[in-house]
Amino acid sequence: MSAAEEVLDVVDREDRVVGQAPRGEVYARGLLHRCAFVQARDAEGRIFVHRRTASKLVFPSHYDMFVGGVLGAGESYEQAALREAEEELGVRGLERPTPLFKFLYEGPGGAWWSSVYEVRCALPVAPQASEVDWHTYLTQEELDRRVDDRAWAWVPDGLEAYRRLRAHRESRL
Repeated sequence: MSAAEEVLDVVDREDRVVGQAPRGEVYARGLLHRCAFVQARDAEGRIFVHRRTASKLVFPSHYDMFVGGVLGAGESYEQAALREAEEELGVRGLERPTPLFKFLYEGPGGAWWSSVYEVRCALPVAPQASEVDWHTYLTQEELDRRVDDRAWAWVPDGLEAYRRLRAHRESRL
């Protein structure tokens, strides 16, 4: 089955399931769906950053500071966060990602409910070649500099999630 044929839950503005449709149709019609974002840090606390492959349906060849993706039909945010993190990082045995917050992303590419998580990955990564074209780990300061200098084309939804994550962390100080 191709990515465009994968069946997703379609949700309303309150994040309640109202139907199902293939991913390609969800994207083409701009239907609300669900996505999990996971910020992965290595044993030193650095953040996994990667460039998406050119074959991605949404935001090809853009940089991202999260791993993750859309939830399949009937899948919970928690299940998707762990599945996507392990798939994209190319590891098995991650701890369950810690949930941080949820928001409705509305911007370039469409609109979807986004649940943000974090996870520590001390395992050696072997990123999924179909998802990740290039990767590295950056310190918080290096990532902030890359985001602020706008030299890299970041995925808009990840950038919004990152801005909200920074605000979330600052509000807890």
